[in-house]
Amino acid sequence: MPGGSTPQKFDVIVVGAGPAGSAAAYLLAKKGFKVLVIERGRGAGSKELYGGRVYAAPLREVWPELDKEAPIHRWVRKERISVVNGETVATIEYTASKPVSFTAYLPELAGWMAKKAEEAGALLVDEVRVDEIIVENGKIVGVRSGDDRVYADVVIDAEGANRLLLEKLGMVERASPENLAVGVKEVIKIGGKNIEERFGLEPGEGLAWVLVGVTSGAPGGGFIYTFKDTVSLGVVVHLRGAIKAIESGAFTDHVYKLVEGLRIHPYFRKLWADGDIVEYGAHLTIEGGLSFMPKKLVAPGFVIIGDAAGLLLNTGYTIRGVDFAVYSGKLAAEAVEEAFNKGGPTEENLKVYEEKLRDSFVYKELVKHRGIEKVMKDPDFFTKYPAMLTLTLGKLFEGEYEEPTILEALLSSAREAGVPLLSSLLKLLWVVRRL
Repeated sequence: MPGGSTPQKFDVIVVGAGPAGSAAAYLLAKKGFKVLVIERGRGAGSKELYGGRVYAAPLREVWPELDKEAPIHRWVRKERISVVNGETVATIEYTASKPVSFTAYLPELAGWMAKKAEEAGALLVDEVRVDEIIVENGKIVGVRSGDDRVYADVVIDAEGANRLLLEKLGMVERASPENLAVGVKEVIKIGGKNIEERFGLEPGEGLAWVLVGVTSGAPGGGFIYTFKDTVSLGVVVHLRGAIKAIESGAFTDHVYKLVEGLRIHPYFRKLWADGDIVEYGAHLTIEGGLSFMPKKLVAPGFVIIGDAAGLLLNTGYTIRGVDFAVYSGKLAAEAVEEAFNKGGPTEENLKVYEEKLRDSFVYKELVKHRGIEKVMKDPDFFTKYPAMLTLTLGKLFEGEYEEPTILEALLSSAREAGVPLLSSLLKLLWVVRRL
């Protein structure tokens, strides 16, 4: 910590140098606030892990120079969704008229964001773990790391999904498997030319690919993203669903074997043939943002942003996390500035952050898709329905002499997959409404 054991005073301390924390620190430092950012990893972004895609528009509101300066690998122009049942794969593809998202290595991107905050005047210290949020007379006044204490008028909690500091404060309960998932991924280097040839991309174009049916019956899914010369592939498995699948005997593999199974799958392995695995990682992520959100996002001298606030949305076909985090950092910075202008960071003055968040696209999207977590917990959507779809297509396209009608193929496949057709159609209609 700066200054050893000597107490120091800042206007704002930000815990965590991820996208949320760096956005808040950058905007506040630009306004002249004395800002300290504390990161427990070695360098900003070193503890970050995600699939690979970021939506650009919310980030441009914080950094208008994003497109020219940020370490962007490829702009996503192609979207694919595949349903996998054994070696059978059914895929739909969409080519966008304009790119709205890009791929980037999150450590690089988060490092760029943190550097912008430092350039604006924020002080960043890394490899420092915050052990406690300091509370005095009912107000949060700083942080403690070991024997060192640093004080501030406002502490912004951007600690991420592992909300140990919030648990100690009593603002959240211990995270439940109901609201968590584990993501595991590999990064394979195959070269930019191979990426463009094998994935059907133009130079600079990127692909985002969602996979269903690759988690051995556990609720979850897979992903593939293309970078400059590497491919990121992995799976995300809902923890509670995985526990239930293990208890029932339906899921017996270690989660890392799911990624291996995807890498060597007969349909996909040719895409990264002869490539070198250059990275492997795993990370907890949140599911069901609204149910993970703390009841209060502010307290006297305190604001919660990013993953710690439950601001992540997984619709099954898109994942919005980095942009939600950045935008929450932006709103927090605005709220802190307004609170200082109103006389100080009291809880009442900081509540404008909650108001801004509820009026934002972030909260509205979480509300609009709030039922999707029920889909993510239903094993039928990851076992029976993929089987029914691929069986139906097989009957339609693999007939050597006779071809069934679509209805005949659907009814026959539903019976084989053990899916009650009428109740399934009603369930699917409910899901479409939620999506």
